[in-house]
Amino acid sequence: MTVPFFVYGTLRPGGHNHDLFLRGRTESEEPGRMRGAVLYEGPGYPYAVEEPGGVVRGELVTALPEAYGQLLGALDRLEEYVPGDPRNLYERVAREVTRADGTAVRAWVYVAAPAVAARLRAGGTLVEGGDWHVRR
Repeated sequence: MTVPFFVYGTLRPGGHNHDLFLRGRTESEEPGRMRGAVLYEGPGYPYAVEEPGGVVRGELVTALPEAYGQLLGALDRLEEYVPGDPRNLYERVAREVTRADGTAVRAWVYVAAPAVAARLRAGGTLVEGGDWHVRR
């Protein structure tokens, strides 16, 4: 499935991983929001945790067609995501993301894996407003 990516932390413009992973590989980057999730602080990066009623703000990134496969692999490695691995910190899932103009699109997003999500819900620090860039 070739869909855009929804990024909400260090991959956003201005984040330290943006230039390392996205520069030269994207066709477009635009503001977006994902409903049904909240953000928690992580050790230098955030975690999106699926939670009804929440909203996460970030960017919807469309890869250049010729860079899509390479970018998907690079982001999976960055997030240490291996399909089906119970040690994953993140899971890559397809979710609906709303553009600034109100239209919705399916996008890949890395959300906290179940064990990580449970730990964060029990004692994590919630990012009020769901925007990691304006958390302080």
